[in-house]
Amino acid sequence: MKLEKSSRFSACPGPVVTIVLDGVGISPREDGDAVKTARTPMLDRLMANFPTTTLLAHGTAVGMPSDEDMGNSEVGHNAIGAGRVFAQGAKLVAESIASGHLWEGRAWHDVVAAAKQGGTLHFIGLFSDGNVHSHIDHLKAMLEQARKEGVPKVRLHLLLDGRDVGETSALDYVDPFEAYLDGLRGPGFDVAIASGGGRMTITMDRYEANWAMVQRGWDIHVRGEGRQFASAHEAIVTYRNELKVIDQDLPGFVIAKDGKPLGPIVDGDAVVFFNFRGDRAIEISRAFTEEHFTAFSRGPLPKVTYAGMMQYDGDTKLPPRFLVEPPAIDRTMGEYLARNGISQYAISETQKYGHVTYFWNGNRTGKFDDALETYVEIPSDVVPFEQRPWMKCAEITDALIDAVRSGRYRYLRVNYANGDMVGHTGNFEAAVTAMQSLDLQLARLIPVILEAKGTAIVTADHGNADEMYELDKKGNVTRDAEGRTKAKTSHTLNPVPFVLISGEVDPSYQLREDLVTPGLSNIAATVLNLLGFEAPEDYDPSLIEPA
Repeated sequence: MKLEKSSRFSACPGPVVTIVLDGVGISPREDGDAVKTARTPMLDRLMANFPTTTLLAHGTAVGMPSDEDMGNSEVGHNAIGAGRVFAQGAKLVAESIASGHLWEGRAWHDVVAAAKQGGTLHFIGLFSDGNVHSHIDHLKAMLEQARKEGVPKVRLHLLLDGRDVGETSALDYVDPFEAYLDGLRGPGFDVAIASGGGRMTITMDRYEANWAMVQRGWDIHVRGEGRQFASAHEAIVTYRNELKVIDQDLPGFVIAKDGKPLGPIVDGDAVVFFNFRGDRAIEISRAFTEEHFTAFSRGPLPKVTYAGMMQYDGDTKLPPRFLVEPPAIDRTMGEYLARNGISQYAISETQKYGHVTYFWNGNRTGKFDDALETYVEIPSDVVPFEQRPWMKCAEITDALIDAVRSGRYRYLRVNYANGDMVGHTGNFEAAVTAMQSLDLQLARLIPVILEAKGTAIVTADHGNADEMYELDKKGNVTRDAEGRTKAKTSHTLNPVPFVLISGEVDPSYQLREDLVTPGLSNIAATVLNLLGFEAPEDYDPSLIEPA
């Protein structure tokens, strides 16, 4: 894995720093765009005075099935770190189902066999067609195959979205799905929704930010302990009327009949977690599979046959049983740099820490070289992000400035989570505040990088805060009869910025203009060129050329 010194590019004298403004895209409109509405004098100055272009961060440019699919932080950081585009979870699962390969695998046979030997087959996962963590079509395909193979009893534990899809769209999914189940149900096939709740309230925590979420989900799904309702529809309507919250924040609920939960998970059952994306699937998978588990009290651990849609962590082999092989991402930029003696520094707060480490390194836990790499996690606040939209951007910047000034690191990378995490709340004013908070940090950070004779790249992994209102099919903001807008909480299809910032009066490189549709995967080769190396031949081309 030796990198060749470049004869075309001389190494920039100071550190190279990649700054990922998570969820900050470039929208063609201003209405509902928190990025443009915010007062961001530093970002405006950078984009006006330094080489700037836009990059694709969605669809096939990041390995999604089609260009109608939003990008997300997982695939975005995979693409940036890998320098190439790999087919991602959504596409791999869809292809495995279409080919029938999923049904031929050992994992599927195991869960079906367990269910046919007297157990119940349980499906847990995010219930929408957002295609970021899961897709409802994958669930339907597995239900139909289970019925075809003679599984007698199935229970569903549905995590309501409102984040990658409309913020109050749960009934648009649940009601038609109940009708679908009515058509699927019949003699010898008992299928029903057993529990559920909002994805930001139960089960789907990530990076160990809030294990209490997972415990709430465990109690709801596994033990059947929680507020009881006759149906998911009743639970959603009741909670909305009582609490006035959007789908992702709905409390957990248990479907019961005659006071008894419809589908607790017990010895002999089989469980499939049908999310394909790993970050929010790891903790609940650990709860099901680890013998010595201490994050919370599970109570009596049911002996179940557990499978993930994919293996969520290849290093720890979690979970051991999975339905579809994840993308095999190898030879990432981080590994190349480590193998060639280049010191690296990666930092973010908890909510995005895994993105500048695990996802950046091709879904790999840990470092390539302990001596050369420093990873820093700033603990996130455990509060609704709209209440503290500045999040931990100042603390991140404090540490990053110290790292730049130390002179120890040749390449540094940072993710600021604000645009994405606050954008997902649907709170426009909070997203504006988030952007203004980020701009203050850029105003602190960029001069320090330039003082160190460094080069900074300002970019993003996908859009979010740039489109905070729902749009109609023509791309215009939708309004009701009174002119009110509806909040949008999902990612966007918009491109993201790429700004190349250097203190050199006459740098020896310039942005290329011959790349028709550059994307996030072009960043890695660019970084390697700035460090004085030629990129590997199979990396997507650099965004710069000799001046």
